[in-house]
Amino acid sequence: VPMGVLSCMKYLMFIFNVLVFAGGTCLAGMGVWVAVDPAGFQDIVAARAMLSAGAWLLLAVGISLSLLGFLGCCGALRRSRPLLLL
Repeated sequence: VPMGVLSCMKYLMFIFNVLVFAGGTCLAGMGVWVAVDPAGFQDIVAARAMLSAGAWLLLAVGISLSLLGFLGCCGALRRSRPLLLL
């Protein structure tokens, strides 16, 4: 495989992982926002227990996606197979 193709793949993987990291950060931010200020969202979701569970779910998914994206970025830049497989 030519070196240019490997370099292109490396940067494409990095960009994809940055997008995953950004999406996870946005989800975590939304989860914190809903958990801290549930009064603003009671019009949208009538049941308070459902709102609270959704906020914590958004937070958990956001944090895990951010961690996954960060490890993917590190793995892509270092060309570390274990980090990419994680």
